[in-house]
Amino acid sequence: MIAEEEFSKIAEIAFHAGGQGFIDHRFEETMKSALESSIMIEALIITGLDPDCAVEKQKDYAVTWSNNTPKFKNRFSFSNHVYYRPVPIKSLQGVNIRAVANAFDNNEIIKILKETLLLIIIGFLISFFTMLIQLLSGKKETVSSKYYNSDVVYVPPADKGTDLFEDDFNNDGPKGLYSERSNLGWEEYITERLDSELHRCSSSDRDLAFMLLEFTNLTNDDMFKQSAGEAAAFLSSKDMLFEYGRWGIAAILPDISLEKSILTAEKYYQHMLEKFPRGYNRPSGICIGLTSRSGRLLNASRILLEASEALKKAKDDPKNTIIAFKSDPEKYRDFISKQ
Repeated sequence: MIAEEEFSKIAEIAFHAGGQGFIDHRFEETMKSALESSIMIEALIITGLDPDCAVEKQKDYAVTWSNNTPKFKNRFSFSNHVYYRPVPIKSLQGVNIRAVANAFDNNEIIKILKETLLLIIIGFLISFFTMLIQLLSGKKETVSSKYYNSDVVYVPPADKGTDLFEDDFNNDGPKGLYSERSNLGWEEYITERLDSELHRCSSSDRDLAFMLLEFTNLTNDDMFKQSAGEAAAFLSSKDMLFEYGRWGIAAILPDISLEKSILTAEKYYQHMLEKFPRGYNRPSGICIGLTSRSGRLLNASRILLEASEALKKAKDDPKNTIIAFKSDPEKYRDFISKQ
């Protein structure tokens, strides 16, 4: 042990210093010098002298005096090991040297603490720059949504409204209930199903929300099919989801208010960011338009137009991912009565 080796050297120095046969001030200075060169030894007590001698690195830290007799203080930081050795000095009998050592190497502890602090700083810097790179690359997105307020939007007469949402890329028409491209309902079926759900909710005075979302950076049908599958698992039942345009989805959300539909849209958006972190980062990402029945008597063409207007504003507003059309039922009823 370091303390044991240091004490042996100090005891040897005391032996040679006392070999001259007398003890004076120079002996005490020699002991102080030997103590200062040690790492672990904190204090020395030499008994059998007249008077006894005590040497400390720090005055009154390790030694206390009682009736002119020095004693080591009982400190938690001191080692329990007893360092003791007789010192043969001419003309003196019973001279002994004792030492107290620190239980811990302070220099080593400081070194460990510095190394630990360095590792913590390195870890912090790595985390900081990783987060910075993620922010700069757009890997993480904060969902932003707002209302689009409008009193009324004029809806021109349309035959089931399908001319407003023509599928330009599929000229064969729908076959069966679901499109093979997405496993969602065909776009041509939106109006009929939406009218049916609006009638059902109106008859029981329940709310209904309608969502149009568009993936603005997809490049192939496989990506769209995967995104459609996530929508079916997260938003609504499969029979309430439909293709909308090339890269869009329409979702009918029965018994949900506009406020709850916004929360649903935000959760879905965040879910897609976390599941596909490199596929939906802004400015290319997911845009969502929302509207709801809000106690009004209206048809599918009307609610489709409101949602499409909200979606258009979401696509044009780089700061807001989700736009909700919020109507005024009183002004809407006044508008309808004048038609």
